[in-house]
Amino acid sequence: MRNPQGAYRLLLPAMVIAFILVSVAEVWLLTIVGGWIGIPWTLAILIGEALIGSWLLRNEGRKSWSALVQAYEAGRVPTGQLADAALVLAGGIMLILPGFFTDVIGLVFLLPFTRPLARRALGWVVARSVARAGIDVRRFNARTGPNVVPGEVVEPTKQSDPGSEPISGEIE
Repeated sequence: MRNPQGAYRLLLPAMVIAFILVSVAEVWLLTIVGGWIGIPWTLAILIGEALIGSWLLRNEGRKSWSALVQAYEAGRVPTGQLADAALVLAGGIMLILPGFFTDVIGLVFLLPFTRPLARRALGWVVARSVARAGIDVRRFNARTGPNVVPGEVVEPTKQSDPGSEPISGEIE
């Protein structure tokens, strides 16, 4: 089995670099668009996207939350509903933040017809990360878990000797 600490040691620097690159790309695109259509229109688009993002976050968040609660009440494992709730939250935050790149990703996460594609991509990334960490997911069962042995309860039968006393109390 691989050492998963080696892979996670690079996670924080990679995330910092990714945030810096996205921020630089957002500023670059905002200056390009602002120079092309003007600063007032650029600001109007950004404010409109933030308003649409907050509205979509409220509506889609309510839908995904109710689907999550219904799955729990039905006794199902809410894997898809949980992924949808996380994508809706991340997409709403991305749409509220100013910038065009994050708005496109936020729309993909929030819109109901593109969210299944994002969920599939997220599942692929998680499965790949789990496989790289060397975790064998085949041993997990959704109903029993990794440390539960399936079995059944067998009721005691009547004694074969009619004169014997029934067993009661604790067995020593």
